[in-house]
Amino acid sequence: MLRLTWAQPEDLLGHELRQAEQDGREPSVIAARWTAAGGPPAPDRAGASPVPVSPYLRLLAQDLLDELADLPSSLTEREPTDLERIKALCPDWPVRGPGPRATGPTRSSAAPAETRLEAAWLGRAAGCLLGKPVEKLPLDGIRRLARATGNWPLRTWFTARGVPPELVAAHPWNRRSAATSLAENIDGMPEDDDLNYALLNLLLLQRYGRGFTTADVARLWLDELPAGRTFTAERVAYRNLLSGVEPPRTARHRNPFREWIGALIRADVHGWTNPGDPAAAAEQAHRDATLTHTANGVHAAMFTAAAVAEAATGAHDVHHCLRTGLCVVPPGSRLARAVRHAVRLARGTEDFDSVVDELHARHRAYHWVHAVPNTALIAAALTHADGDFTGSICRAVAGGWDTDSTGATAGSIAGLLAGGPRALPDRWTTPLKNRLATSVGDFNGIGFDTLAHLTHRESLRS
Repeated sequence: MLRLTWAQPEDLLGHELRQAEQDGREPSVIAARWTAAGGPPAPDRAGASPVPVSPYLRLLAQDLLDELADLPSSLTEREPTDLERIKALCPDWPVRGPGPRATGPTRSSAAPAETRLEAAWLGRAAGCLLGKPVEKLPLDGIRRLARATGNWPLRTWFTARGVPPELVAAHPWNRRSAATSLAENIDGMPEDDDLNYALLNLLLLQRYGRGFTTADVARLWLDELPAGRTFTAERVAYRNLLSGVEPPRTARHRNPFREWIGALIRADVHGWTNPGDPAAAAEQAHRDATLTHTANGVHAAMFTAAAVAEAATGAHDVHHCLRTGLCVVPPGSRLARAVRHAVRLARGTEDFDSVVDELHARHRAYHWVHAVPNTALIAAALTHADGDFTGSICRAVAGGWDTDSTGATAGSIAGLLAGGPRALPDRWTTPLKNRLATSVGDFNGIGFDTLAHLTHRESLRS
């Protein structure tokens, strides 16, 4: 039986009920109707419940999804999606940079831009790959698996060698990823959506330029992105496009994942191609994100793009970059508050396990793919590691939640800060073999050096 993940109305409803509680709506009456009818809760970690519901419950779920969407939110003013309203709430919105982007280093010790971009691509890949085998596992499972091989605090790839069978039975490696992402199995960078979206946004800029629209993003996806390579909010938005729903309604229509991490993982290219211009990076990320996300889901993408744009100059430390990211996020939003708390916690706590425990306690109401806790974790990892590459990706992955995505974003920023591929430890880059697998366009098998060249070329286009 085919149970399509992230798409069944009966599964979407439970997630929408949770989303409503978090974004200031009052869903209790609708929740009671669903429970009284025998409706199941949302799957906790999987994308689909194991068995289908009756036709009646499926129709009811569709109706209730629409009713939930019409409920007013008390957080709308603090957490807008519209760009002009976001800017109006951000007193320190960055000044747009003039003219073409810088082509060289911004200080005598900075590496050439193309070299930094290669380190960013490699860092994104390595951080993603580190997190892939433990994606979806609870925090305790990640810690136990790493400790079983003497790899805690986390400092290198996960391995199945030496792990007791009973521990693997209790906390199985990610089924789809173990064959390509455990230390003994790595042979180049396997396909992952955290890299696919970077490739798509490179294509987006090549095809439409900096002035692309959200509709252009949709066109590109329909042309180049296999539907089966989409997940959560992206899958719902893709389905909405095929049903004739137009952007930006694609992000809102029966899409309970619109504040999850999907837009954040698409943001790096917008920062890479706008070095020193965080405002331009954030605005590009906004146009991209609003195809699939709203409010904090969009804010997380803008935060990431702006922080990456500052890191891409080679002129600033990680703490400055994170502060710049916050300049494009409404300060009263849940995301901004979570990031500020995470940074304070990381700066004031020596033991990173204690930082993670506090973050998990504070954000326990959120799904493990939600943008708010994952963005907070990225900021905490980068802060605690002071931007060091190994420290940043290992802390991000060791923090749990969406491990491959947090590792990827932390690796991108820390790679830029490192300055070039030679500054990254060989144990992270050599197994990648300068080769990326993907189903996007003609990129399959491409090298990270070539990707850096193509990205740098887009950064120079006006």
